[in-house]
Amino acid sequence: MLRRIVSYGLIAGLLVGVPLSVVTVGLNGHAPLRYGMVLGYTMMLVALSTIFVAIKRHRDRDLGGAIRFWQAFGLGVGISVVAGICYVVAWEAAVAIAHLDFASSYAAQVIAEQRAKGVSGEALAKVIAEMERFKVQYADPLLRLPMVFAEIFPVGLLVSLVCAGLLRNSRFLPARPVTAAPRAGA
Repeated sequence: MLRRIVSYGLIAGLLVGVPLSVVTVGLNGHAPLRYGMVLGYTMMLVALSTIFVAIKRHRDRDLGGAIRFWQAFGLGVGISVVAGICYVVAWEAAVAIAHLDFASSYAAQVIAEQRAKGVSGEALAKVIAEMERFKVQYADPLLRLPMVFAEIFPVGLLVSLVCAGLLRNSRFLPARPVTAAPRAGA
């Protein structure tokens, strides 16, 4: 099962990490996409669909068509951890390649959005102070790496929960019996 966790986790990590890196490097110095968060989480869901495939294959090929919820959930969580690690590595590589100061860009964007909403005075000063704290925290790898991991891992938990719930029922997309091909001349 460890081999399945690693292989499907790496596939999911590549499916989300490669586009993330390409977009990050491609947008270097430019404003983030308007719907960047929606695009990012959609890529995560597509990549983490490998959890469904892995659980179904394990259930049908290795376990004779039946799997318990916790076993399926554990498989999904394992894949999510590996995919999350790949996601963090891809983000760190893309930021390093692009020489991107994400924290400063993000903080400037948040402050500009608050100003555009008409926030001023003490409320704006509070936002600016929060963004300064964020930049300091983001500069520390011991805080940044878990922050980036926490972007994808909850999505993986949710996908694992749904997939385990569905696939524990052996009547949900049951395994198809393998039929022997007719022999020539028979």
